[in-house]
Amino acid sequence: MNHSDPVFVQPLLGADDAWAGYKVESAPGTNDKILTRLCASPQLAEFDQRLPWFLPASNNCSGSTHLGERLVSVFPAQPAPESQESLKQLEARLRQCNSKVGLIASANSKLPATGTWDFLLIGASHARCLPPYTLLGMASRTTIVATDVHSHGDRDWMLSNACTLCTSEFLLTRSASNSKADITRLKLLKLLTLIDGDADTGALETIFREEAKLSYSLLRLVNSAALAPRSPIVSFAQAINLLGRRQLQRWLQLLVYSDPNNGQHPTPLLQKAASRGRILELLVRQLEPALENPEDTAFMIGTFSLLDVLLNMSISDILHQLPLPPFIHNALAAHDGPLGTLLSVMDAADKNDLKLAATLLEKLGIDAETYLDTQLDAYSWAAKIRPAA
Repeated sequence: MNHSDPVFVQPLLGADDAWAGYKVESAPGTNDKILTRLCASPQLAEFDQRLPWFLPASNNCSGSTHLGERLVSVFPAQPAPESQESLKQLEARLRQCNSKVGLIASANSKLPATGTWDFLLIGASHARCLPPYTLLGMASRTTIVATDVHSHGDRDWMLSNACTLCTSEFLLTRSASNSKADITRLKLLKLLTLIDGDADTGALETIFREEAKLSYSLLRLVNSAALAPRSPIVSFAQAINLLGRRQLQRWLQLLVYSDPNNGQHPTPLLQKAASRGRILELLVRQLEPALENPEDTAFMIGTFSLLDVLLNMSISDILHQLPLPPFIHNALAAHDGPLGTLLSVMDAADKNDLKLAATLLEKLGIDAETYLDTQLDAYSWAAKIRPAA
């Protein structure tokens, strides 16, 4: 195996749409060198210590002290012939140590007996072909993790059939039932346009007076753990004074993903958009060194990359309302340029096309170590963006 092959971290959703675990995969197979780097990374301390991490079974990570009991070693139901014996020995050793083990179910193999594995990872299409109540019975002693969840219908079915965690491919699917874009979010896009045009504070406050829910949602967001202000921010004017217009613009870019109805429950897209923005921000100087304000521009491109899904509009129609430079428009609408290619990397990883994602990273000249460290930084930061109570 080529030891430059990257690994891809994918947050898992719980029943409440919050991040509730992390699944790690690589293409075309297990990359022991990068998995070892992940297990030894001090950045793991920044994550919620209660959430599990699902890693391909590897001797290199079985003794990790940084993940500890959070580590779940995941075994394939049908391993390659050349790795069968080594995986069998590893499984026996992990079970003897009472380490957590998981199995990736295969449609071509019989499901294991209930309780023989701590976790069962099963594809949505496979699960929906099982006899009724199969998963409900298994969930009494095994935690079920749904994978390849490509539609909102699959997500609802899996939750109704005892699945505790699931992957989030369905988040990239635009809803067919919601044909009208939310007025609050469209006003927020107008607000972003005013800030980008260096409008005065009075013009910005007018938008908030027209839509009180925006002000409430913004204050909840900027008081989240990701920013952790020393004292609570209680007004829009205070937010400008404390954050400055540059940081305020970033938080407004994320605010568009917050729940516009009551401000209590962010959509799952909020943290996904935040992590995309952070990944582009961290890598931009390797990709677009000639940009003016490169980090801000990259963060905007990353956060805006999911607006079409959120607003149920084409990205071109959305960008038509935002007077952005052509290269930003092209990166978002056509994935042109290095930053657009990096968006394609994340789209491919979200769709589990890891071979394409790895190929595009190589094309960009981003090595596996750099991309791993960037993902850990981005996800640990984005995980803290939860509106303050």
